[in-house]
Amino acid sequence: MSNYTYLAVNAAGKRKKGGIEAASLEKAQEFLKMEGLTPIKVAEQGVLDKEINFGITGRVKPRDLSVFCRQFVSILNAGVTVTSALEMLSEQTKNKKLQQAISDTKNGIEKGETLSEAMRSHSDVFPDLLINMVEAGEASGSLETSFERMATHFEKSAKLSGIMKKAMIYPCAIAIVATIVIIIMLVFVIPQFQDMFDEMGTKMPAITVAVVNASNFLIHKWYICVGVVALVITIFQLYRTSEQGKIVFAKIGLRAPLLGALTVKSSSARLARTLSTLMSSGIPLVNAIDITAKSMSNLLVKQALIHSKEEVEKGVPLSEPIKASGVFPPLVHHMIRIGEETGGVDHMLDKVADYYDEEVELQTQTLTAAMEPIIILVLAAIVCVIIAAVMSPMLSMYSGMEDM
Repeated sequence: MSNYTYLAVNAAGKRKKGGIEAASLEKAQEFLKMEGLTPIKVAEQGVLDKEINFGITGRVKPRDLSVFCRQFVSILNAGVTVTSALEMLSEQTKNKKLQQAISDTKNGIEKGETLSEAMRSHSDVFPDLLINMVEAGEASGSLETSFERMATHFEKSAKLSGIMKKAMIYPCAIAIVATIVIIIMLVFVIPQFQDMFDEMGTKMPAITVAVVNASNFLIHKWYICVGVVALVITIFQLYRTSEQGKIVFAKIGLRAPLLGALTVKSSSARLARTLSTLMSSGIPLVNAIDITAKSMSNLLVKQALIHSKEEVEKGVPLSEPIKASGVFPPLVHHMIRIGEETGGVDHMLDKVADYYDEEVELQTQTLTAAMEPIIILVLAAIVCVIIAAVMSPMLSMYSGMEDM
């Protein structure tokens, strides 16, 4: 399969350009004609086109999916058919990967597939959660309701992800700025003082010698520093993706001060929201737990849910393996147990999700507030070391002059 760029005209005479994947140039032209387009120019993508295409067809974000679901519901409620709705959405969707998936889904429906079957062929774009919700909606005749629930789910997921990212942006930005400042001082500022230190003819303090040596090493042997950093990053990535590394980092993610609490609460919010959304649409509990487990990023949380699914298959209430896992806060299994006793698990999970959404926001504010003074202290310590290295020889010289 090759990638082709095309310029075509639709039935209304409007020009349209984009990208398409096909086995050959002729197949690409045939596909465009099937789409109701008259090809003007079709050419295989060059290197530059592929790089640009890679940049614009990356991962489909929850925000994109929430907009898709919300617009799809609005169009269906206006009495438009599913295929027409998909055609409208494919033309106005900005994300190219999602746009292509919507267009292919429309083609699948026209070939006789159901909406969920057509979407399942693009599982890299449409998550299992959405596909199963659509399948449940088709079976119950409430497709609009399923998309409405998924729109709300993706909106809340996007908000939760945004809060998590916001908590990490500040310390990362400060760390990058601090690194740049330190490099500038060692490469450009310290060498200017080094000539003055040499002219003094006095023995420099150990801290000054250390900083000057670090400056010389960075200037003359910078490639070693780059190599060491690249090696450390490579080893880190290899270990992080290994089975043992995943377990270690999962434990750190759950137990690290401040950050661990944020991970636990965000995982609890995602668990409750996803399970509630699936169960409220009539999806069996075992299937709902399996889909929820796949959506979890922390390995220990995922393993806890997989074990919970196995226990539920044996007839054990969900609240018991959730409690035994020790991963989730007590409120989660208490609320699930109450829901099991009253027959309203999905309703209780909704309340848990709302509670932990607020907790994640508060924990993010706490984390940011706690990290600010820590970062300031670290930066102050680094600056003090450099200032001490510069000022110590001067103070020693002045002391010697006074003694004379």
